[in-house]
Amino acid sequence: MTQETKPEEESPRGVSVPSSKNATALLPGKWRLIAPLGGIFIILIAFLAFSSGFFPPAPGNAVTPSACGDKVLQFVNANLVQPGTSASLVSVSNTGGIYAFTLRYQSQNTTVFTTGDCTNLFVNPINMSAPAAPPVQQQPPKKSSRPEADLYVMAFCPYGTQAETAMGPVEDLLGSKADIRIRYITTISGNTTDSVQSLHGKAEAQEDLRQVCINQDYPGQLWNYVKLFDEQCYPQRGNETAFEACQQNVTSALNMDAAKITSCATGSDGLALLKADEMDAGANGISGSPTLLVNGVEYSGARTPEAYKEAICNSFDTAPSECTTTLSNATTTNSGGGCA
Repeated sequence: MTQETKPEEESPRGVSVPSSKNATALLPGKWRLIAPLGGIFIILIAFLAFSSGFFPPAPGNAVTPSACGDKVLQFVNANLVQPGTSASLVSVSNTGGIYAFTLRYQSQNTTVFTTGDCTNLFVNPINMSAPAAPPVQQQPPKKSSRPEADLYVMAFCPYGTQAETAMGPVEDLLGSKADIRIRYITTISGNTTDSVQSLHGKAEAQEDLRQVCINQDYPGQLWNYVKLFDEQCYPQRGNETAFEACQQNVTSALNMDAAKITSCATGSDGLALLKADEMDAGANGISGSPTLLVNGVEYSGARTPEAYKEAICNSFDTAPSECTTTLSNATTTNSGGGCA
């Protein structure tokens, strides 16, 4: 699994590659997680250039490439990499007053850009002279008597947890009339749980395994667990002791056998369950968290309880009476982002 920055080059699942193809995901107010090799290099860069004026500075305001490179490297190492690690500067180029910096981190290269005054840092410029891509046509819903809604996530993806929070009330409302499932995006390279790779590292892979086991061993309880996990444990993921204690507290509160879950999550049962999700995601071409499929049709609307409810209700042959209930339309900050 490697990360490159060449335009139009495909990336393995679990790796984000900056390209003109995904540049529109980086408009103001949207954030992108970029991580090669299971989440070792995590960058959160605001696409600030458009909000502050994406134009080359006047000559008198320009900063030399060398000085700007020092500033970029200092900022990246102070704010955008994991503690105890650092990136190095490989090269810099100047095109039309925009600097492109190739950074090396943990044997991988990635490219970031700044305006010539070295004020705005962003992921990929958009060439406004290039032909615009045609708009993506939304597929009409496929109807069935019992819709299947599959929400593909990564357990530690902030946008995935937001989507789970939005889908929770929908599952409460329609869970008896539709199959609303959480599916997990991973890469599995071997025959043991140690071979599971997930974008945000080993701890995320272990949590993905725990959740598929909870879904198997405690049918109907996964959404209750995920609600508490996202509220209480996810914010503690950076503190291993507190995180593990929270996991124990949540399973205990739901009367789950923690030893049973651990046995499944560290053995062949959990691996087989997660492998099924990996194969399913691959068959559907899904690499981004969150992605929602309703009866196999990818959803592209708002991530709110009401919007998710409508997407599922529109997929019934005959919508049940529950569909007349109005859920919240509240959105969360940066709810349009994703991890890929």
